[in-house]
Amino acid sequence: MGMDVDFPSRPSLRQLQYFVAVADHGAFGLAARALAVSQPSLSKQLAAMEQELGVILFERTSRRVKLTSPGEKLLPRAKVILREVREFKAVARGAVGLFGDKLTIGVLPSIGAYFMPIANKRLHRQHPKLRLMVREGSTSLLLSMLKEGRLDAVIGTPTHDLDVASQILFSETLWACAAPDDVLSAARTPISLADLANRPLLSLSSEYRLAQIVERLAEQAGTYVSRDYQGASLDAVRQMAVMGAGVAVLPSLYALAEAIRDPDFVVRRIDHAEAKHDIALHWRRNSLLQDDCVELAEHLIAAKREIRASRAASFQ
Repeated sequence: MGMDVDFPSRPSLRQLQYFVAVADHGAFGLAARALAVSQPSLSKQLAAMEQELGVILFERTSRRVKLTSPGEKLLPRAKVILREVREFKAVARGAVGLFGDKLTIGVLPSIGAYFMPIANKRLHRQHPKLRLMVREGSTSLLLSMLKEGRLDAVIGTPTHDLDVASQILFSETLWACAAPDDVLSAARTPISLADLANRPLLSLSSEYRLAQIVERLAEQAGTYVSRDYQGASLDAVRQMAVMGAGVAVLPSLYALAEAIRDPDFVVRRIDHAEAKHDIALHWRRNSLLQDDCVELAEHLIAAKREIRASRAASFQ
């Protein structure tokens, strides 16, 4: 006859949740409000967790709390555990999975404003109860959040990260815009790299993949990317070009949507094999929701087809 072994239950999932919340917010009060619990209760649970583990997780000051060295080592593991529990519960609900209630997705800025509204509408038709939460940022930042369990999926540029599974969704063509009185704004036909020679190119800041693509195009065109005018947003890049600071290189989702909205805004497609911006869906390689992510990719590909078809008459 075997004996039951009573394993310790500490730290509990609740304590791990409190630990991550305090680390993310940098303060006990903010974390308690975010979790809708009292601050004394949260502090008591974390003190019990520290006692059970035999380590101090936070350096406490009057203004903020800071992770100790053991806390920094344990935080990523705590996030992984909470992420896996969420996925376990999602799978336990059955076929509902990723589309059950809330999908938290990270996207590039152009994707968030010019693609997700259409994609969200299409997703909602198929999954009426789905609430889509969108976070914008660079692909590198979003992939870090994905691996920490703070995002369910990421729509960004391709990656070679071995912890991430991916599927290419579509490839955006790249378009150029200049000041209204620039010779490049006198027509709307495609341009070659030769047309960009000796002209400073404008792009997003270096953490974005688009900036690297523009660097390669500039090298082949015999020109350079302006270091004085690196934009934090596509709108900023466009405005710098309109003011005469150089030629902006913009992805098609943004460029064509703005050209339709403002008929006076002239954009011209860059006719070159490397003038493209690939977009992929990423998810955690060992995710229990992989099948759902593949289904999500199919929805997103179909949404891009809808956008392309709607613009066919305006841009050949």
